[in-house]
Amino acid sequence: MEAARITTEDELKQAFSIRVAVFVEEQGVSVEEELDEFDTLDGECAHVLVYYDETPVGTGRVRVVEDIGKLERICILKEYRKYGLGKVILAKLEEIAAENGLKKTKLHAQTRAQGFYEKLGYKVESDVFMEADIPHVLMTKKLF
Repeated sequence: MEAARITTEDELKQAFSIRVAVFVEEQGVSVEEELDEFDTLDGECAHVLVYYDETPVGTGRVRVVEDIGKLERICILKEYRKYGLGKVILAKLEEIAAENGLKKTKLHAQTRAQGFYEKLGYKVESDVFMEADIPHVLMTKKLF
């Protein structure tokens, strides 16, 4: 189980496939809302894939927003959610943020995943709000 930064178009397409399976097919988010202008190799985001037995099964990305690492599009294929891979994705995204000199990360957590993020040191900073018709909260974490 390892997470690696995406460096090729093929890897980026694998990440998109995972995101479509989770967010579009499973959760009903529109493709237009899910895939956006930050989904490029040479843009503002660093994208990662997490592997289980050498198969890409999860993804996430981080971009800098107002000197904070904003973690986004974190997801794992349903059948692989019991292996602790979410922690691996978050650790890699936080590592990338820290390498870029950032001291804090934030994310919009689906409320059903709030407890997961709290266990990893994230704190709720907002009331519940809707994003893609799914309830979320803003959460932050100091990296060091």
